[in-house]
Amino acid sequence: MLNAFRWIGRLEGSSFLILVLIAMPLKYFFGQPEAVRAVGMAHGVLFLVYVSAANYLALDKNWSKKVWLLSMVAAVLPLGTFYFEKKYLPDQSV
Repeated sequence: MLNAFRWIGRLEGSSFLILVLIAMPLKYFFGQPEAVRAVGMAHGVLFLVYVSAANYLALDKNWSKKVWLLSMVAAVLPLGTFYFEKKYLPDQSV
């Protein structure tokens, strides 16, 4: 499950960056809202999957309240899921 959570975080973080850096400028500067609809929906689903997986892992792995809270904060910050993975998830080779 931990490896799946890594990938969910990477996808959620990437979709957030695509939404903010590509889709929203297309909407507001070029009048093309279609990108926000598509990417926004994908990001919303990935966000919910990330939060659900983080809650599951927090219970399964006995994360401290601090680590759990940081996983939630990471979901709403650009690059947050990437930082959380690097800082708080054990190395894959272990």
